[in-house]
Amino acid sequence: MKIFRKQAIGENLLYLMVWAAIFLVPVLNSQMMSEMHINLENVLIAWRQIAPYFVIFLIHNAVLAPRYMLRRKYWKYLLSDLALIIGVFWLVQIYEEHLADNLIAQTSINVSEAYRQASFSNLEVYWNVILGFFMTGANTGIKLIYQSMRDEQQMEALKRQNLQAEMDYLKYQINPHFFMNTLNNIHALIDIDAESAKSAVIELSKMMRYVLYDSGHELISLNRDIQFLENYIELMRIRYTDDVDIRLEYPHDLPEQVSIPPLLLIVFVENAFKHGISYNHPSFIRIRVGYADEKVFAAIENSRHTAPEKHHEAGIGLENVRKRLSLIYGEKGYSLEILEAETTYTVNLEIPTLHA
Repeated sequence: MKIFRKQAIGENLLYLMVWAAIFLVPVLNSQMMSEMHINLENVLIAWRQIAPYFVIFLIHNAVLAPRYMLRRKYWKYLLSDLALIIGVFWLVQIYEEHLADNLIAQTSINVSEAYRQASFSNLEVYWNVILGFFMTGANTGIKLIYQSMRDEQQMEALKRQNLQAEMDYLKYQINPHFFMNTLNNIHALIDIDAESAKSAVIELSKMMRYVLYDSGHELISLNRDIQFLENYIELMRIRYTDDVDIRLEYPHDLPEQVSIPPLLLIVFVENAFKHGISYNHPSFIRIRVGYADEKVFAAIENSRHTAPEKHHEAGIGLENVRKRLSLIYGEKGYSLEILEAETTYTVNLEIPTLHA
């Protein structure tokens, strides 16, 4: 709304400047012709000739163009515009004739001199109508340009709102899916190891704090997102034995201003735990996060124990994160590569860094 108000102010300022220049021309011209002295009579005559056009502009700009032209009622606009121009100059003609008759009756000046003093314009009526059409056409053109700018900005604003709404929808679809799995983990621990279950609740509370207070932002510090991954990994370590090799590597000197959209990396990490861990075979999950050349890199590699055709079916979380990446960075603004080997499954993600 502020943008639209600024555009309306800009449009009105443009009209004000144009008409101020038009009304100043007779003054400047009079000063140039009479050197240091302004001929007030000539200035008033010029202003009187400009006055009908100014009246037409005011009515056209305030009533006809917004009511008909901008609403695409073209025939009504053309007819009303023509009626306005002819009507104004017809009234001017009547006034001129009446004023000329009064001047002849009251003074001894001749008809041509009386008409010159009374005339609003030295042009024929059809020329006045043509100039009136030209002026209203210019006014319409300016209004259409500003209307096009407003429509474009409104479409951009709606597009941004729709994208944000869709990203929020996709992002918060992840949360129930993620917490459902986590609560299942804690539920499994309660009967086995109560102390571990308590520790799991603490780790879960840290993650919930992140989801409730941090993930609602458009961007989050990469350091905070990595901390969230660490909390999640600590929660998962409680469930698994030491036979599972879980590693998280990242540079400890990441600039605090480097930011990414929240809850992107957790989806790939969660899928790695879901599909990469086996209680019967040695398993591993290796997560590497890096930052270089204004880009954030993430590689999530896990062991693979199931048949290729059944392993890592595209779940809700993975599909959502693909959509989010496309919405945020565009189809070619990021790189997501999934490599499937006989015993390993690797996700490589590369996204441009964002600064909060």
